[in-house]
Order: sequence, then C-alpha cells, then structure tokens
Amino acid sequence: MATPTVSKTRSVLEGLVREGSFKWLLGKRSSFNEEFEEMDRSPSAGRNWIAELSPLANVVVRRCSKILGVSAIELQESFNAEACDSLKHPSRYARNFLEYCCFRALALSTQVTGHLADKKFRRLTYDMMLAWETPAAASQPLINIDEDLTVGLEAFSRIAPAVPIIANVVISENLFEVLTLATDGRLQFSIYDKYLSGLERAIKKMKTQSDSSLLSTVRLSRREKILELDGTVTTQPVLEHVGISTWPGRLTLTDHALYFEALRVVSYDKPKIYDLSDDLKQIVKSELTGPWGTRLFDKAVLYKSISLSEPAVIEFPELKGHTRRDYWLAIIREVLYVHRFIKKFKISGVERDEALSKAVLGILRLQAIQEISSVNSLRCETLLMFNLCDQLPGGDLILETLANMSSLRELDRTNSYNAGGGMYSISSLAMVSNLGFVLGTSSSDLNEAGLVVGEVAVGEMSSLEKVIKESRNSYKKVVLAQETVDEVKVDGIDTNLAVMKELLLPVMEVGKWLVSLIHWDDPMKSLVFCLVLTFVISRGWLGYAFALMTIFLAIFMVLTRFCNQGQSPDELKVIAPPPMNTVEQFLAVQNAISQAEQAIQDGNIILLKFRALLLSIFPQASEKFALNIHLQGKQAQKDGQGDSESGGSAYRQLL
Repeated sequence: MATPTVSKTRSVLEGLVREGSFKWLLGKRSSFNEEFEEMDRSPSAGRNWIAELSPLANVVVRRCSKILGVSAIELQESFNAEACDSLKHPSRYARNFLEYCCFRALALSTQVTGHLADKKFRRLTYDMMLAWETPAAASQPLINIDEDLTVGLEAFSRIAPAVPIIANVVISENLFEVLTLATDGRLQFSIYDKYLSGLERAIKKMKTQSDSSLLSTVRLSRREKILELDGTVTTQPVLEHVGISTWPGRLTLTDHALYFEALRVVSYDKPKIYDLSDDLKQIVKSELTGPWGTRLFDKAVLYKSISLSEPAVIEFPELKGHTRRDYWLAIIREVLYVHRFIKKFKISGVERDEALSKAVLGILRLQAIQEISSVNSLRCETLLMFNLCDQLPGGDLILETLANMSSLRELDRTNSYNAGGGMYSISSLAMVSNLGFVLGTSSSDLNEAGLVVGEVAVGEMSSLEKVIKESRNSYKKVVLAQETVDEVKVDGIDTNLAVMKELLLPVMEVGKWLVSLIHWDDPMKSLVFCLVLTFVISRGWLGYAFALMTIFLAIFMVLTRFCNQGQSPDELKVIAPPPMNTVEQFLAVQNAISQAEQAIQDGNIILLKFRALLLSIFPQASEKFALNIHLQGKQAQKDGQGDSESGGSAYRQLL
C-alpha cells in the first residue's frame, strides 16, 4: 500500500505528464516523459521528490542524484548537514539546494572523457539553468508547450561558470550577450548546443594541433601547449616584417611564447622565439603595413621587447576587414597578460597552472564563438578574462582578488571537499586536466594540492563576483558619459562653429565690455577701471585679485547647485546655419584659415611695434612715447585723479 507521500508524488507526476507540461523539451515523446513514467512506477518515488522544489527542479535533482549514486533525500540530508543557517533560510532554500546538487553532479560528470559531446550532459546543464530560474515549488510558471523555454543572464551566470570550459565569472555577461544577440537577450537551447559543439571541436583541434618537430625540442623544457597555429594554408599567409625584409611563414602561439618559422623552398627555418612569459618590457599592439614601407593596411601586430634590436611586425593579409588580425592580437595579449599577472603577484606552483588554465580555456571559448558567430565586428578582447581586466575600470582590483582566491592559504578551508562534492564549483585547472591537457608541472599533483575549488559558491556571491559587479557598474557609467558626449557631437563645420559661438557667448560679452573700456566709449567707466587696476597693481594685490575671482567662481557654482537642485538645466538653443555642401564647407574652412592668418599677422605687427619702441629701434618714436608717458604721469600726479580725457588719451597712446 502506497504511503501518502508516494501517492501525492505520483498524482503530481501523472498530472504533469497528462498536461504535457514538459513537451517543450523535445516537442514529442521524450526522455523526460519516460523519466516521469519511471518515477511514477518506482516504489522509491517519494525518496526522489523534494517538497520544497518545483517539478522541473525535482527532475534536475533526480538526474544529479543518479550521477552521484545517492537518492535525492540523501542529497538533501547532506546539504542540511554541510550548509550554514543562512543558506537554509526558507526564502533561499530551494535555489541553494539546487545549486548544491548541480555543483556536485557537474564536478563528477566533467571527469568523464568526452562529456561535452554527450547530448545528455548538454541538456542537463541547460535544464539546470531553467530550474535555477524557477527552483521553488511555488515558482513553477505555466509552460507554453508550443514554445521552448529560454534562459536568462542571471541563471547562465550562476550555472555556466560551474563548468569552467563553458564560461568564466569575469566574461560570462559578455559571452551571454554574444550568444543572445539574435534572440532578444534570452538564450535558446539550439544556440547553446551549437556553442558546446564548437567548444568540443576547438578542444579536438587543440589536442591534434600539428606540432612542428623543430618546435617540440624548444618547447620541451617548459611543457608548452600549442594554442593556435596559422600560416599553413597558402590562401591565408602570415608575413613577418623585420626592417625592410619580409618573409612568409608559419606562426605558432603557445601558453608561453610566439614562434615564427620562415618558409623556404620545401621546409621551414629555425623558429624565431618571441617570449611572452619573461619580463622583457614587451609591447604588443596593432600596426599598419604596406608595400615599400607605406602605412596603408591595418592588418598587422607589432611585437617589441628589449631583447630585440628592432620590432617585428606580423601581418595577417585578408581581402576585407581585419578580423583575423584582431583575433591574433587578442590571444597573444591574453598569454602576455596572464604571465604579467603571474609575475606581479608572485604566483607559483599549482596556482600558476590555475592562472594559465584560465587563459587557455578563454582562448578555447573564443575559438568556439568565432566558429558559430555571424557577427563581423566581434570584440575578441571582451571574451578573454585578462584582456577584459586590462580594459575594465577596476580591472586591477579584479586581478588582485583573483590572486588572493588562488592562493593555497585561501583554499585551506576547502581541502576537505573532493572533486565530487562540496559547496564550490570545480577549478579551471581541474577542468583542463579533465579535458586531457597537461599544463606545467603541477597538474599531476592536483589532488594532493587540494586545488579543487572554482569561482562559484552555493548561495553566495564570492569576493571576485562582487568586485566584478562594481567594476561593471563603473564601466556602465563611463559608457553613459561617453554616450552623452557623443550626443552633442554634430556634423558640419558651420554647425560646429555656430555651437561654439553660442557656448562662448558669455566670454565674448566680457570681451566686448573690455574692448569698450579700452576705447573709452564711456569715459567714467574707463577711468574707474584704470584707477582700480592701477591701485591693485601698485599695492601688489594682483595675486589676491585672481584668488578672489576664483573664490567668487566657486561660490557661484555652489549657489547654482543648490538653487537649481532637481531642475533640468536650461537648454542650449543654437540657430542652425543654412546647410552647406562639400564645396561650400571647404570654402568656409579656407576663409576661417585666412581670417586666423590675418589675426596672427596683426598680432605679430603689434608685438613688433612694442619691441621696436622698447629697444629704441626707431629712436625718435621711442623718445616721443617715453616723453608722453612721463608728462601724463606728472599731470596725473599734479591734478590728483587727473582729467578723464587726458587719461584716456594717454591710455590710447600706450596701446
């Protein structure tokens, strides 16, 4: 006789199957239908149904329990024993328990060779994201059986980084944006499945990458891993420019260096090594190239270091655009930046291999995205962790946090967890080892070192995730400020001159006022201005006057800030000039240049006149100028303030 719990569970399952609530998964009779029927027939159905979870979350937990070889109830008991009280709060319990089951199952299932090719594994990871969005029993939405459910950014950013080959917490948001460009910000399973297929092919390509016999001896001491190879196809050559010489050849990037082998008639020369791991003050940037030294084509990468007498320029010719160059520039910098990170924070041993693993996995992800993406202007650097940290505001804080997380001192508290359990996702180094790669000399000691912890913790935002969030918020503010600047940019020389004239209107008004004082248009105002200026200069208060002006300006800004608080600033209204064609714009530029030239000439003439008077180049004029100044001074001293007209005359003569 069935217990009440089992009967209730069976009734729920029968209702879900009857209503077709999971037909969206495969569109017809699927493994989910069979799984529900199996759960309905199983005498232990009650042991595989968690009352706090939604139906979808229950199915995902049951799959995890099969992978781990324990029942769902036993998983729940383990979680209750290991988790702290905050993780078991009723409002968060369902999602935290789901993450716990997912992390444990993924850590174990990724140890299976070829897991990325397993369709069940792909579907499981995607269903984990779906279940993460609706984990609690009360949160299961009504499912439209005619449409596939899609995954949002938050669910992707929590589950995908638990498998480091799929995503990384630093670049997960950018990766999600690339994958959902054509689907309105929601990830479809078809695109996700295509991405994982691309990852699988990228891994196979890296494993079977043709190793040059010459390179093998060079790379043996550091156990370098080839990450990319180019120049082996005649339709896509790679050219090296050093000085005036140019050679086609084969370019190889490893996790330590860049190698170029010049192509001769039937073989390759001894490879040139451009080391990326040593501190050689390297500079890697984009470069222009062209025939006979002309700078025409933006398709090259420049490498410069203190070990080279002259920089090397690696060109990637292509008929249209420079995507091939951009890709190589990004992956070369990723290797360079990861070694700078290692040296800056003095990282060694297993932690060093962990950092290299992050760079290797990032390049694999980029290769997969390039294969499936139809975006021509893909920004490769945004999908590579160390490239992105070099660009983001606060990127240095991200790297510092990453270095602290990588230290064994930070991982002592996690050594008790094995690869199949715990509150943390697996590490990048463990992921690389599971994929069959060997990096450095510490991979074989992985289990002994205890570095089995990744970047995602159950129910918590790690310190790395917090600093990434702060950095992204700062980056959004920078982008918003740049967009504000771009909005006020207008086209056309005449329009920009009109805008500048309107902006400089207060300055121009002040200038007109000063000119009127100089020309004594209002003698009384001019006289008062001259007396005040003379008094300030004679008393040595000129510095105080400038300080007073700055204080007044600051007070004005503060008063304006408080008086206009909550009010939008006055709009700048500019009367747009009539539209001008290209020829008229050129003529306007020529006219402006002519006027500027005339103004400079007039200024030079005035300066030359002053110079001639001061140096007595024309003695009679200098004597007359000095005599007039002397007489006017004596008259002013005799009459007190002096006559305004005579003062104005002397002032005009001085000018």
